[in-house]
Amino acid sequence: MNISFADISLGKPGALALVVAEGASPTGVAADLDRKTGGAIKRAMKSSNFTGKSGSVLELVAPHGVPASRILLLGVGKSADLTATILENAGGELIGRLERAKEPSASVVLDAIQSGKLTAGDAAARVAFGAKLRSYRFDKYKTKKKDETGTVKTLAVSTKAAAAARKAYATLEKIADGMFLTRDLVNEPPNVLYPVEFAKRAKTLAKVGVKVEVLGEAQMKKLGMGSLLGVGQGSIRESQLVVMRWNGGKPGDKPVAFVGKGVCFDTGGISLKPPAGMEDMKGDMGGAACVTGLLYALAARKAKVNAVGVIGVVENMPDGNAQRPGDIVTSMSGQTIEIINTDAEGRLVLADALHYTEKRFQPKFMVDLATLTGAIMVALGKEYAGLFSNDDKLSKQLSEAGEAENEKVWRLPMGPAYDKMINSQFADMKNTGSRDGGSITAAQFLLRFVKNTKWAHLDIAGTAMASPQTPINHSWGSGWGVRLLNRLVADHYEG
Repeated sequence: MNISFADISLGKPGALALVVAEGASPTGVAADLDRKTGGAIKRAMKSSNFTGKSGSVLELVAPHGVPASRILLLGVGKSADLTATILENAGGELIGRLERAKEPSASVVLDAIQSGKLTAGDAAARVAFGAKLRSYRFDKYKTKKKDETGTVKTLAVSTKAAAAARKAYATLEKIADGMFLTRDLVNEPPNVLYPVEFAKRAKTLAKVGVKVEVLGEAQMKKLGMGSLLGVGQGSIRESQLVVMRWNGGKPGDKPVAFVGKGVCFDTGGISLKPPAGMEDMKGDMGGAACVTGLLYALAARKAKVNAVGVIGVVENMPDGNAQRPGDIVTSMSGQTIEIINTDAEGRLVLADALHYTEKRFQPKFMVDLATLTGAIMVALGKEYAGLFSNDDKLSKQLSEAGEAENEKVWRLPMGPAYDKMINSQFADMKNTGSRDGGSITAAQFLLRFVKNTKWAHLDIAGTAMASPQTPINHSWGSGWGVRLLNRLVADHYEG
């Protein structure tokens, strides 16, 4: 979809959308249209009880004399309560309506919105951002596409601050592209996106200036990554460790680091999962997908930061050579792990990836992302990701970034009592605790592989895949985490 910005106008043939604040009388373009149509806009608002409440939409056939095919009024609530999220949702809802109506082009006018929180340019850019996010589709494997919806090809955003909107959107568009990459990776079927193919796609980030290197099993074996390699030993697909680096900051500055779990398909291994819903385990690489999309976004918008993304990419399959419950493996850190359940595999991948990242790059902080536990959905549903950390400041920064970008996180406790639950009789630790506090004991496991670095773990099992449909996303893969972590970097770590 082509998105453009221009000065205020009635637009061209196609659909015309007007952004309307709650309780406000028609002003600007809306008032002009009302006069030209003999009060049709006001009558339609009154007869439908449309007040401009946030999320409400009033659609009417364009009256005679109006060049548009239809008019849509997009309610965004009271001006004092206006947020970026509300405006993004309005843009997304507009695209959804246009697709159902098979309208190929539209213009949206923002001339009646006043906000103390957002400039006119930022407001227009956020509407366009929401529209862009909603336009995403993943239908490449459909040979006969259902003709239920159309594709919106052009959207013109009219604002009194077109130049400022254009500049703001240029950055948001790069973030959207990173989210689309993440969604694509999560949505791909596992017979297409296996570890070597994932690594191959990560290499395409070189086009935006990201340096990418890939470690194969032989290299990881030399490094002593027995924890990660144990997970993939039952698969015919070779495991990979992918390192992505964006050097946009000052030379010599320590990087910020992001580490992702990339289990391209998770059967549970010998501890086989129940068959119902196992197809969803193609999304068990959502953490790695987010890290890849984030590095793309940072590089594409030329972020002034040195950033590292490390992803462990494996398959967890049952096989004659698969890892067994009762096995003991030695991680790169030298710590030994007793395998209690081969379906608690993501933490084994992250253990070596975290240690490698800290040892090689000595970053300012590490944030890992993983679709790690079903227990986090029991606790938080699909509205929040679980946050665990050894640093209060980093936790606060992540929470604030999540609120700002509507990718919310909720911090859960950690401590010695939980840590004792993963002590092993035969090794330094075991890879599961008990059913109680399952997400917490998983985080305690990861913490054992972090020495002196500020660290946060995001359990995104409920937010990365099979996500609830929203005005800005109707995709199975949400792209969750890219904008959260981009905001974290932009607000606190760019020089």
